[in-house]
Amino acid sequence: MPEILLVLLAGIAAGALNSVGGGGTFVALPALVAVGLSPVTANASSTIALVPGAVASGWVYRRELTPVGGTSTKALTAISVVGGGFGAALLLTLPAASFDTAVPWLLAFATLVLAFGRRVSRAVSGALGREIGISSRAVLIGQFFLALYGGYFGGAVGIMMFALWGIGLGLDTAVSNPMRVTQIAAINLSATALLLVASDALSAPLVLAPMFVGALAGGFTGAHFARRLSDRLLRSIILTTAVTMTALYFVRG
Repeated sequence: MPEILLVLLAGIAAGALNSVGGGGTFVALPALVAVGLSPVTANASSTIALVPGAVASGWVYRRELTPVGGTSTKALTAISVVGGGFGAALLLTLPAASFDTAVPWLLAFATLVLAFGRRVSRAVSGALGREIGISSRAVLIGQFFLALYGGYFGGAVGIMMFALWGIGLGLDTAVSNPMRVTQIAAINLSATALLLVASDALSAPLVLAPMFVGALAGGFTGAHFARRLSDRLLRSIILTTAVTMTALYFVRG
């Protein structure tokens, strides 16, 4: 019973974190490892378990989607689906050690871009006398690699989306959060379709089920809460989460 309660609470926290700004994997994964799953199985299980939370959050945000620059929402979602599937395939075929080594540095980069990206963008725009804006093709290429990372590991992929869209297109965090949640749902759904068939995530249903239920509750509730936050407050929460996760991953490494 204590293990089931731990996993349930971790699912609620992870679903809520993902709906607000990201970082749910960093709660879900350690909880699953703590109850006895191997790291690779726990990674696959957390991806599957967090899907309902992402879908629930996406449903709450469905009328608030704002396009990412001039990029078609359909094209962006299709890229997320393809990249998520390829990322899950990499999880099942490649050793995790080398990629795990890069995770803290990826998080550190995303955190720095989130913290200082707008200032740098404004400074460069002032020097050039025009606004910085990456092309739709560049957005899609960047989204593919983010989706690849999301399907493989997933930790802080939403924060990295904020970083890319913020510095490249100047999008506000609060405005782009609904689209971020929707794209994470697309990535996780695609990855889950493969992981359900090819991984051993279903070998521990009594562990997976409570996290699944918790993530659904946390994602739905968290999305309603996040809608009421100002851009400044939302950015503060996300940056705090990002700094904490980055520090923890460097310590773990």
